[in-house]
Amino acid sequence: MSKTHLMQEPHIQSFFDPETFTVTHVVSDPGTRRAAIIDSVLDYDPKSGRTSHTSADLVIDFMQKEGLTLQWLLETHAHADHLSAAPYLQGKLGGKLAIGQRICEVQTVFKKIFNDKDLNTDGSAFDHLLADGEKFKIGELEVSVMYTPGHTPACLTFLVGKDAFIGDTLFMPDYGSSRCDFPGGDAATLYQSIQKILALAPDTRLHLCHDYPPEGRGPMWRTTVKAQRDQNIHVHDGVSEAAFVSMRTARDKTLSMPTLLLPSIQVNVRAGRLPAPQDNGVSYLKIPINTL
Repeated sequence: MSKTHLMQEPHIQSFFDPETFTVTHVVSDPGTRRAAIIDSVLDYDPKSGRTSHTSADLVIDFMQKEGLTLQWLLETHAHADHLSAAPYLQGKLGGKLAIGQRICEVQTVFKKIFNDKDLNTDGSAFDHLLADGEKFKIGELEVSVMYTPGHTPACLTFLVGKDAFIGDTLFMPDYGSSRCDFPGGDAATLYQSIQKILALAPDTRLHLCHDYPPEGRGPMWRTTVKAQRDQNIHVHDGVSEAAFVSMRTARDKTLSMPTLLLPSIQVNVRAGRLPAPQDNGVSYLKIPINTL
C-alpha cells in the first residue's frame, strides 16, 4: 500500500433528518471503497407506532450508487431521541455493529426502569464493544476511539485523521452542549469530555449528530475545534467547570423530555432491535408511569 494512499482523507457524506434533527454520517475510504455508517435513523411515528425506512433507504441508495462496501455500523451512544436503523441497514448491506463497551451500564439502568426481564446487559446484542483508546480500520483509514461520557455513560468520539465524530457531546457553537439529566448523565463529566475534544488540533473538523438550528439559519453539522473554543455559548475558552455545571444543571431543569425518549431508548439498548413479538406476532414497547 502506497504512503499516498495511507494519507488519504476520508470521504464523508452526511444526511440530515428534519424529523429528529439527527445527522447520519457515511465515512468511506476512497482507496478501498469500504465504509462506516455512524448514527443511523429508523423513521418512527409515535402517534401510530409505525416504523418506516425512508431515511435509511437514502443511505442505502448512496452506498450502492457509490459502490461502497459497508464494514461498520457505528453508534456514538444509545440515543434517546431517535431509533437506530442499524439492524435494517445491516440486513441490506452487511457490516459489524459496534458501540462503546460502557453500553452495559446503560442497559443495566434501563433494564430496571422498564422492568425488562428479557434485556441482556452484557452488550451481546452488538457485534463489537469498543474500548477507550481502541483502534480499528475503515478500509485503510485508521479510527481511534475516545470516550466522551457525560450526556450518557457510554458516549464516545470517533477520530479519523483530522475528522472527529462527536455524537451529542457538543452542538454548533450557537447552540452549545448536550443535556446531562438522563439516567447516568453528569455535567461535570461532560465538561471534562468536552475539554478532551477541545484539546485536539484547532483545525480538527467536528461532525455533530444533531443540529437544532435557531431561526435564520439552516441545519449545520460540521464545525472545528477552534470555532468551538472561540464561540461556543456554553463552553468557550475561559468557562470553568463550576460555571458550566451550574449553567448545564439549571438549563436541564427547563427542558422537556424528547418526544421519542421512551421508544428509542428501549430499542437502542437492544442494538436497534424491537422487543421480541408476543404470541400475536406484534412487538410492544412499554411506557413506565411516574418514573422518569
